[in-house]
Amino acid sequence: MKRKVILTCAVTGENRYNRQHPSFPITPEQIAAAALEAEAAGATTVHLHVRNPETGDGSRDPVLFKELAQRVRAGGLRSILNITCGGGAKYVPSADNDAVAGEGTDVGSVENRTRHIRENRPEVCSLDVTTQNQMDGGEEYVYLHSQSTLRRMAKTFLEHGVKPEIEIFAPGDLLFANQMVSEGLFAPPPFYQMVLGTRWGLPADVETILYLKRLLPPEAMWAAFGIGRQQMPMVAQSVLLGGHARVGLEDNLYLDRGVFATNGQLVERAVRIIRDLGCEVATPDEGREILGLKR
Repeated sequence: MKRKVILTCAVTGENRYNRQHPSFPITPEQIAAAALEAEAAGATTVHLHVRNPETGDGSRDPVLFKELAQRVRAGGLRSILNITCGGGAKYVPSADNDAVAGEGTDVGSVENRTRHIRENRPEVCSLDVTTQNQMDGGEEYVYLHSQSTLRRMAKTFLEHGVKPEIEIFAPGDLLFANQMVSEGLFAPPPFYQMVLGTRWGLPADVETILYLKRLLPPEAMWAAFGIGRQQMPMVAQSVLLGGHARVGLEDNLYLDRGVFATNGQLVERAVRIIRDLGCEVATPDEGREILGLKR
């Protein structure tokens, strides 16, 4: 029997993007349509953010999340619904004093940051187990999570039956996630997502995946994805090494150099890679079984 690979499509993200893209999804209606397009192309899971419909900038407005969840469900979504919980952790220090928050800072309480998850009850939500220097275009900021905040968020998800996709950006993130597993904060099996190729983050290469894989708990499920032109190579490498995969416009806008992609086209290419490597893309229900989700 061929191994089943969970293929996630990260539909829109929240970071800056090339405004020349002719069909980048911004409104809840557009994002929902793109999610359904990804499902039709073969995605096991759709990972969703929201954006300000007027400006196109990333948002964490619970009203937008509610509309988006209603739209994908009304559209008959069968793929696993994964909603981000990464917003509200952006710290921009002032120019002359790191102790003072500058313009652009958005750090929310646990209750505030998890409101849209409690209200919409997706099957999966992302939990970024990291504190890291990051970039959004040319803007520098700190992606900020205390250990206390991460534990409280994990407890919230556990209480509401939402499975965290544990996103890791550095080896120490994985080790702390392992500690949280040992504390019973994640329902088994834990699902880790290796984020590769971000500025000042993990390199997108085989050596990085192999190193991180050795640190995983024995029962863990895992995936890895690459940013930009490393997206499809990391699909292949993750599958070859026994993991799952992710593509989508959140991480990469292009099908080829200078050729803008749609989510459906990226999913189709990833499906082809997975099949060419001797595996099959998991159906949504097969993905639920792999991840231990309740239907």
